[in-house]
Amino acid sequence: MLYELRIVLGIATMARSRQKQPLIAIIGATGTGKSQVGSLSTNDLSTATSDADHNSQLAVELAKRYNGEVINGDAMQLYTGLPIITNKITTEEQQGIPHHLLGCIGLDEQTWVVGTFVKKALRVVEGIRSRGKVPILVGGTHYYLQSLLFRDGLAEHDETHEEKSFVKDTKEEWPILQQDTESLLAELRRVDPIMADRWHPNDRRKIQRSLEIYLQTGKKASDIYAEQRQQTIEHRSVAETDSGIPDEPSLRFPTLLFWVHAESDALKERLDKRADKMMHCGLLDEVKTLDSFADAEAAGDRPVDESRGVWVSIGYKEFKAYTKAVSSLDVSAKEIERLKAEALERTKISTRQYAKRQVRWIRIKLINALAQAHADKQLYLLDGSDVSSFDTSVVQPAAELTEKFLAASSPLPEPSATSAAAAEMLMPRRDYDLSAHPGRWVKEHCEVCGVTCVTEDQWKMHVKSKAHRKLVSKMGKAEGERKTEEVAGG
Repeated sequence: MLYELRIVLGIATMARSRQKQPLIAIIGATGTGKSQVGSLSTNDLSTATSDADHNSQLAVELAKRYNGEVINGDAMQLYTGLPIITNKITTEEQQGIPHHLLGCIGLDEQTWVVGTFVKKALRVVEGIRSRGKVPILVGGTHYYLQSLLFRDGLAEHDETHEEKSFVKDTKEEWPILQQDTESLLAELRRVDPIMADRWHPNDRRKIQRSLEIYLQTGKKASDIYAEQRQQTIEHRSVAETDSGIPDEPSLRFPTLLFWVHAESDALKERLDKRADKMMHCGLLDEVKTLDSFADAEAAGDRPVDESRGVWVSIGYKEFKAYTKAVSSLDVSAKEIERLKAEALERTKISTRQYAKRQVRWIRIKLINALAQAHADKQLYLLDGSDVSSFDTSVVQPAAELTEKFLAASSPLPEPSATSAAAAEMLMPRRDYDLSAHPGRWVKEHCEVCGVTCVTEDQWKMHVKSKAHRKLVSKMGKAEGERKTEEVAGG
């Protein structure tokens, strides 16, 4: 009798200790995924799209074991179709696990601003929990992920302001908003030079929105944002004075985060192979699909804005010069092949740069935000460098940690103690990137490369890039030769 009572009490204790409202989040740079891509049949398009990141594979494995459903956190994967360009997980790979916010908006729609994503994702989370299941977020777009994880939206993007006060469609009231981007930028520079200097000259949506705010309110967007930042500072100061404790960020839910990491050389090789396989398996067909859609919209007097949405996805914009040459009768076959090879190389470079930005966000913004929220012990690094040992180095440890986290019956191990890589990569870095806020940094334009950078981080990456250094070197040699010729001629 006593033994049976102990069993009942033990079961009751376990039930009471289960984690309430848990969330699993899986992050990592693009390409920390299946390198089985190298063995795929070039004739099997459905299999070609299965180069989904290991993040997605891990999400499915955890969902199968712990009664979960998956939420997509990648902005490009919101779009319907285009499985190769957007690198979506296939239906077969989903293995019957429900996936949410995947392929749910049309090609003619804007990418969701952060506020829209958070609102819809929270609704999905609530639905998953109502079914007694565990939500598993697979992040790709960092400001989506961080704004969903944290209550105060530490990484809140400037776009979120669009949904706070300025939701009225004003294009009919102010016809200037329908003019070309160059005209919009000139007007914004006249009324709000701070915001004009903040945005990239081709970023029509943000330029248009800043001007729209001014027209609607009579106040500069830069002044409004400055007031909002000051109010936040004052609010935190009051909270600290009243309670003696700073008003720090906090996680919305008890969250366990997994960072699927790959050593840089292994990741670079994987990304390059993936781009090659994308070409073999139909990337250009998807590029043609997008071009045909854009042509149809233009014919209907609905030109697409190629500075945003799916039109800026890696694997499409890099091929613009090539597709234009293919449709021209004046370009030789040799030149077309050269442009094709150049576009593929640009795709590889863009993908590698994107992966670096993702890792930088994790190391600087996310880890520091977790530290401020006293939640840095909830991020675990899993080494996915060796694909052949993915199950033992990633899936198994993730499953063991998830089991403990959901049971809430024993403390989790120290994340930095799990491996040498974790000890190094999970150390908070204090070089915050504050340049993303208006007024903190003025954009720079590289006359050599014709590139405009809107944050200090982008500028530093550009001037250190091989392409920039190569052009600078080439121009230096040309200038030296010119001066030599002038001296000789004089």
